[in-house]
Amino acid sequence: MYIRESYIDDLLRHKDHDYIKVVTGIRRCGKSTLLNQYQDRLRMMGVPKERIIALNLEDYDNEKYKNPKELHRFILDQVNGDLNYYVFLDEIQVVPEFEHVLASLNLRKNLDIYITGSNAYLLSGELATFLSGRYVELLIFPLSFKEFFEYQGGNSREQFQAYLNRGGFPYAVTVEDTKTFKDYIQGVMNTIIVKDIMGRKKMTDSLLLESIAKFLFSNVGSLVTIKKISDYLISNDRKTTSPTVETYVKGLMEALTLYRVDRYDIWGKKYLQMNSKYYIADLSMRQAYLNQRRPDIGHGLENIVFIELKRRGYEVYVGNIKGLEIDFIAEKYDDKIYVQVSQSVMFDEVYERETRGFLKIEDHHPKLLLTLDEICGADDGIQHINLIDWLIDDSNAVKTYQKADMVVKETKAEYSIIEEVERSKKHAELLLKEKLAEFEQATIAGDTWAATEAWKTVVGVQHFLKRGK
Repeated sequence: MYIRESYIDDLLRHKDHDYIKVVTGIRRCGKSTLLNQYQDRLRMMGVPKERIIALNLEDYDNEKYKNPKELHRFILDQVNGDLNYYVFLDEIQVVPEFEHVLASLNLRKNLDIYITGSNAYLLSGELATFLSGRYVELLIFPLSFKEFFEYQGGNSREQFQAYLNRGGFPYAVTVEDTKTFKDYIQGVMNTIIVKDIMGRKKMTDSLLLESIAKFLFSNVGSLVTIKKISDYLISNDRKTTSPTVETYVKGLMEALTLYRVDRYDIWGKKYLQMNSKYYIADLSMRQAYLNQRRPDIGHGLENIVFIELKRRGYEVYVGNIKGLEIDFIAEKYDDKIYVQVSQSVMFDEVYERETRGFLKIEDHHPKLLLTLDEICGADDGIQHINLIDWLIDDSNAVKTYQKADMVVKETKAEYSIIEEVERSKKHAELLLKEKLAEFEQATIAGDTWAATEAWKTVVGVQHFLKRGK
């Protein structure tokens, strides 16, 4: 079992503070397992098991505790004197009027309370009113690539290709059979639709909700309006209205399946009302739900970076400056970074296109260009970083790279290439042609690993030929 140390550290940081810890996240992202791991850690720290009170309220054995008075009585019956107790209530939202139970329990200063739920509703409405200023939210995501890689081991580049296809739902990562994997992810989505959205919001048209979900999954990273979704559905013979679509989209967001990212005008310093982008909690849902044969790498990379920025605690917006788009503006306290994501910028025209917006920005906050290129560097204040390395090294959101005119990071792969082609310029030109063809074929096939490996060779040979002139 993979121990999610970063989240456990977050929980320990809030341990014994006089507020409720609200652990939220999409269904099956690992909230219950995390709380079990945290309870194990508490026992390792010397907390007696008698002072850990834990209930999974979706377990039928605990059915009677869905009655708020029974739940309240059960917990207080376990408490003896003024000793500290740790209370864990999993999927608390299934208890009617759970807000009253929590507000009452929180009056006891010797209770350290942790609750989980698969819905943003936990932090809306009455709970926020009852517990104003007395709770902290910890948002849990499926496995990050760093966690996925640490669990799987092997070669980081090969494992990133697997992550693009499989995503990070903890159980799904352990499933090897493709059909079983897709069945599991589709089952997760069906449960979200039936339990977390339709059941709670009293919706009746499951087909409409699925159609909206598929549209947004298909348009990850694209500018979208509610009217655009409505017009698309109407053109496909689905009778609906913009207010209905807006309600269903809100349901998907509250189930923590989708995240809306609004636009910000960097030059005018104002938020833009029209057009937003949507990203999904885990790419596996897109792969399984749309039955894609190969991933959409470009938007897939964007989605991974967005979720990683959220995981690192940033508020994220889409940037706009004088008609040019910046993929992400990420802000946390006094920290701000600008982020552009691309599969590759090894061709000059692509690099110029991807950095054009950066050059319009007049402040000096870090500007990150994240790609799958192995040869990176810095230029004009823009830090070109390998995206996979950035995902693995999450100690800081920004790494400092030497600022020079595209300082080339010579790799072992490049040295071996140079040794191979040094004997013959003709041999180098033939190798270049062969690897360009391989790169093109791999790109068309959606094989990120093969494309990256071929491109490393292309760059190495080009560098050799250029030096030999």
